[in-house]
Amino acid sequence: MEAVIEIHNQAKANKILIRLPQGSQRRVFPLLRSFELPLGAVLFEPGQKLEGVYFPVTSLISQVYLMRDGQSTELSLVGSEGLVGIGSFLGGGSMPFRSVVQGAGTAFRLPVDAILNEFEREPGTRKVLLRYTQALITNIAQSAACNRHHSIEQQLSRWLLISIDRLPANEVTMTQELIANMLGVRREGVTKAAGRLQLAGVIRYKRGHIEILDRPGLEAFACECYEVVKREMERLDSFSD
Repeated sequence: MEAVIEIHNQAKANKILIRLPQGSQRRVFPLLRSFELPLGAVLFEPGQKLEGVYFPVTSLISQVYLMRDGQSTELSLVGSEGLVGIGSFLGGGSMPFRSVVQGAGTAFRLPVDAILNEFEREPGTRKVLLRYTQALITNIAQSAACNRHHSIEQQLSRWLLISIDRLPANEVTMTQELIANMLGVRREGVTKAAGRLQLAGVIRYKRGHIEILDRPGLEAFACECYEVVKREMERLDSFSD
């Protein structure tokens, strides 16, 4: 009983798990397993059959599209607001992109059969999962538009804001090379953009650590894409079951 209570308390840190109807929570929570996800760990490769779904708690998981020439672009960043593995209940059984840990931390893993059963059995759970999927699609679409039309400085600002929205602290551990891979741009461009943000006093960058010093200032550097994604997530929070 104590173990079940502890899992329930930890699961409250993930917004999808805590929104599930009580019936689904009673059936699902005993099946959850907690994992420490190291930086750089690959959870899913494109086309790989899904065996489990991940609910981040303190970790950040990036969903990345890979090109044949080895280049990559981040489609979305998932933290405690969401889950990784929507293909499990959308009928595909796999994901078309790579899922990689960009922020080390904890996450719960749930077997695919368990979430699929709840999706089909419980209307309230289905509603929660489909609402999140809509928010995720908005995030992916906005990221694509941002990468096409906005400056590297604006993209970097958006990415940093989205990251700290999903973390307990105002600091991101990430090298400029990894950020460049996520944004699909050259490392030199990220270096220049980070330098301008640091000169403006909105961030402090040192040895792979980026600390946000002035959030309103960083929001001023970001494009409207951040506000679109933020509003969609806030709309998701405002729904009542």
